[in-house]
Amino acid sequence: MFAEAFGTSDDSDSPGDELRVWSAPGRVNLIGEHTDYNAGLCLPIALPHRTYVALRPRTDGVVRLASAQAPGAVWETTLDDVAPGAVSGWGAYVAGVAWALREHLAATGADPAVVPGFDAAVDSCVPFGAGLSSSAALECAVAVALDDVAGLGLAASDAGRATLATACIRAENEVAGAPTGGMDQSASLRAQVGHALLLDCRPGLDPTQSAEQEPFDLGAAGLAVLVMDTRAEHQLVDGQYAQRRDTCEAAAQSLGLASLRELADAAASSDDPAGTLDVALDKLPDDVSRRRVRHVVTEIGRVRDLVALLQDGRVDEIGPLLNASHASLRDDYEVSSVELDVAVEAARVAGALGARMTGGGFGGSAIALVAADRAEAVADAVRAAFEREGFGAPGFLLAVPSAPAGAVA
Repeated sequence: MFAEAFGTSDDSDSPGDELRVWSAPGRVNLIGEHTDYNAGLCLPIALPHRTYVALRPRTDGVVRLASAQAPGAVWETTLDDVAPGAVSGWGAYVAGVAWALREHLAATGADPAVVPGFDAAVDSCVPFGAGLSSSAALECAVAVALDDVAGLGLAASDAGRATLATACIRAENEVAGAPTGGMDQSASLRAQVGHALLLDCRPGLDPTQSAEQEPFDLGAAGLAVLVMDTRAEHQLVDGQYAQRRDTCEAAAQSLGLASLRELADAAASSDDPAGTLDVALDKLPDDVSRRRVRHVVTEIGRVRDLVALLQDGRVDEIGPLLNASHASLRDDYEVSSVELDVAVEAARVAGALGARMTGGGFGGSAIALVAADRAEAVADAVRAAFEREGFGAPGFLLAVPSAPAGAVA
């Protein structure tokens, strides 16, 4: 595909540069939804499903992009033209990473021009629109590619990977215009095989404080995480996501807090967590704000409770926390959908230990904790429920904690 779009090395603007390939995973979040932009806690894992980027640098500052998911089209700009609000389309997620890395270098006194223009071809097996962070996988694959070709060395350490994640977040928020938090990019760059990433999203934390690797070996317990893609495509740039983020930030401000994380921490350290939360909720001006805040504070608490169970080797007991998370997202945060609710309920009736929507919501995917030998039976039950409801056929995959972004050997 690369040669079709951009020619061979003989046709290159920089013919001495070798064409190489990098990749980055999608993610599934076990628990901790809509907490990242509230400085909270979340617990994602990297998926085995990845986005691949074949990239060759250029010397003229031009960026040309091709995708197997959009055959025949080439997206093009120059790095000088990339800025917030200046580019659009899927290429904004890619060119935005180069822009953000250049901004980082300029801020640290380094030469931003070491991040070059490039030709890149993209292919992906991360389901698009499924709430599994296909956009973050794209950004992070490009980030490790540019880190490599520019010789920045950031991907060699966790602290450097945290810097790359920040660049990818800026690309998505400022250039692509999607007001997401930072969980997706951090998971794609910093998660590890066999582990869940406990991510602390308070701003300004040192990387050693912002992430912990929690062993997550479901196979040893005879369990599996089944991802149920409703194929009801979600969109994070249609205003609903931003509206909830704005509501949370306004609620925190009205309570005199820098973020809702402060309220969650106060409740967690109180002798009466529910009472502490209720006192704060009574100070809010409307029921919508109260419900949004209640979700965020209780969800941060559920992350803590789930991690405690993992650390005690009680992974088979996390199901009720998944169920409570879904109820909160459905009723208090109002980001579920009919398809997600049907998938969750059908999975539970078929024997799942717990199930919840995952990702930003408004469509996308749900997860179910199932006995490994029951995964196909649960999937069959969800298929049948969708057929009864007249929905299109859902998709399924198993979430196995996998490797972060890096070069493809």
